[in-house]
Order: sequence, then structure tokens, then C-alpha cells
Amino acid sequence: MADEVLDVTGLTCPGPLVESKKKIKRMEAGTTLEIRGTHAPSKKEVPEMLADQGHEILSVTQEGDVWVVTVRKA
Repeated sequence: MADEVLDVTGLTCPGPLVESKKKIKRMEAGTTLEIRGTHAPSKKEVPEMLADQGHEILSVTQEGDVWVVTVRKA
């Protein structure tokens, strides 16, 4: 289970990107974040943005209408 959870369900771009970036910035290195959303393009964009920032993408899964990205802060 992740150290923290960010729920961005119902938000559309750029909401999930902005909120994910703000949340991970406040976290300590080595901690994990689970991001849950429903905006389909963000399932690809959020992990790409986080990986570009050097964070480790642990998983990207789909649970019905909700995608889940789990990431470890660099």
C-alpha cells in the first residue's frame, strides 16, 4: 500500500498533472504515492511527467473506470 493517496477522479487536464506535481513535491524522498483518476489521457500523461522528473513509476493499472498510478518519489 502507498504511503499517500491522491484522488483526482473527475478532474480533466491539466488538473491531474498539476495536482500530482504539487503533491509529490511536498513528499519525502523514497515515499510512495498512489494517484487515482478517471480522465483517460492523464493515465498516460501523469506517469510520463513524473518519470521525466526522475521519479520511479511502480505501476499503472485500471480498476473499472479508474486508473491507478503508483510512484516512488526520487
